[in-house]
Amino acid sequence: MNTATDVDRVFAALADATRRDIVRRAIDGEEGVAELADHYPMSFAAVQKHVAVLERAGLVTKQRIGRRKVVRTNLAGLRVARRLMDQYEELWRGRIDRMTDLIADTKETHA
Repeated sequence: MNTATDVDRVFAALADATRRDIVRRAIDGEEGVAELADHYPMSFAAVQKHVAVLERAGLVTKQRIGRRKVVRTNLAGLRVARRLMDQYEELWRGRIDRMTDLIADTKETHA
C-alpha cells in the first residue's frame, strides 16, 4: 500500500459503519458471506458489495471452503491503516507541543 489511491481506498472502506463491523466480525474468520449477511438489515448482494469494497482495500480476504466463501480480516491491511493514523497522531502531537511552547513563551513575556 504505497500510493495515495491505496490509502484513500482503505479509509473510504473504513468510513462505512457496516464495513467496519464486517472487519470486526471477520477477525475470527468463521463466517461466510451468507452468515455475515444475516447480521444486517440489507440484502445478501448488498453485503457482498461491502465485502468486495473491503477486499479491494486489502482489509479482508475471502477463501472458499467447500461451498462457503469465508471472510477473514487481513491484519496486515489493518496495520497499514494504524501506522497511517499513528503518523497523523505524531504530527498533531508535535503541533500541540509547539503551541504549548508558544503559550508558555507568551506568558513569560507578559509576566
